[in-house]
Amino acid sequence: MQPNIQEITKEVEKYGQLTTAISAEVKKVIVGQDYLIERLLIGLLANGHILVEGVPGLAKTTAVKTLARTVDTSFQRIQFTPDLLPADLIGTQIYEPKTGNFNIKKGPLFSNIILADEINRAPAKVQSALLEAMQERQVTIGETTFPLQDPFLVMATQNPIEQEGTYPLPEAQVDRFMLKLRINYPNKAEEKEIIKRVSERADENIIKVATPEQIRQAREVVSKIYIDEKLLDYIVEIVFATREPKVFGIDIESLIQYGASPRASIYLAQAAKAYAFLQGRGYVIPQDIKSIGSDVLRHRVILSYEAEAEDLTSDDIISKIFDNVEVP
Repeated sequence: MQPNIQEITKEVEKYGQLTTAISAEVKKVIVGQDYLIERLLIGLLANGHILVEGVPGLAKTTAVKTLARTVDTSFQRIQFTPDLLPADLIGTQIYEPKTGNFNIKKGPLFSNIILADEINRAPAKVQSALLEAMQERQVTIGETTFPLQDPFLVMATQNPIEQEGTYPLPEAQVDRFMLKLRINYPNKAEEKEIIKRVSERADENIIKVATPEQIRQAREVVSKIYIDEKLLDYIVEIVFATREPKVFGIDIESLIQYGASPRASIYLAQAAKAYAFLQGRGYVIPQDIKSIGSDVLRHRVILSYEAEAEDLTSDDIISKIFDNVEVP
């Protein structure tokens, strides 16, 4: 049965005012970085965790903190350090000598929005403590499993892996992030505006413009956005081209060690719907998939040593795939 796209578009326009308001509040603090702000909204709308990579000083942490301040919900910032323990995230059992029982003390993961700051400065055993929470939205302490609040969103920042004191994230955890964003330096005009704002010590008053219930309602609208069967086939072909490029006539097989997992297909469809929502449409077009494709795939396409020797990035490989897979 064909959905009523006009009806969906009306709902998109209605809830689009919510994301416009959130964006406006974030821009009170963040200068430029439109790409980052838009992708953070996509994560919020598509219920997907986000990994933000960039050198220090690019307002990664500030952007996530400001976004969290616009939603009337619980927020927790966790600073990842080499001496952090899994119990510091999820909580632990504490023995009570008087009663002889163990009481559970919940950790900071029991919040709606989590900022995992500099996530790759903690070793793999700590990063792995996030696996169950990110995928299943639950935490197990001892023998007890606790469901996490809805919405539950992990927004992590990391410094480039070449920097001092960083650990590579486990592949299983990286795959749980819907988007991996790479952000760059501001341009001259933006940097001048940043200097002015800091020197004037402007303390912007961020207003809470959204509730958890409104976020859930907006997500319901995103899930209704129409995506044609041909576009689903296109998504599957893009993902399969990362695994078997030779089938698609793309000579990059020696450059890819591992292709994208089925999560890539799921997240590409969800993120494309959220992207269409932000454009004010009740349906997905091929350009939506192309626009969000690199962010969904760049951390899922693992390059071979040969690609690294040729100084190629996963973005280069993804561009070749999009250039060669036929658009419906």
